[in-house]
Amino acid sequence: MGRKKKRRIVQREPDATFYKPQGIPMRNLEVATLSFEELEAIRLADAEGLSQEEGAQEMGVSRPTFGRVLTAARKVVAEALNKGLAIRIEGGHYTIASETPPCRKRGGRGRGRGIAAKAPCDK
Repeated sequence: MGRKKKRRIVQREPDATFYKPQGIPMRNLEVATLSFEELEAIRLADAEGLSQEEGAQEMGVSRPTFGRVLTAARKVVAEALNKGLAIRIEGGHYTIASETPPCRKRGGRGRGRGIAAKAPCDK
């Protein structure tokens, strides 16, 4: 049995969730699907100009995971643009940022010798 998949943090769902080439009727189009976390990775890396490390922190995932999500997203977009496909944005395994619990620092006068676990927002 594999590890439980960690939810990615997305700032907000987009206003528009469907894009299509102009002048081609929907009935003649194939659709490529982009998940919400893939769109968020493109937004952070390409629109906001963040590094993969910074983008990973924003989404609450590791840098390698962010890189995989970003690569998959870019592949979907490139294929859609190259082949004239419509892009539907839906699904994924994510949490909206406003729904994540606030930062809580752990530690203080601990009694154990272990290192306190990081809070989700530690940077």
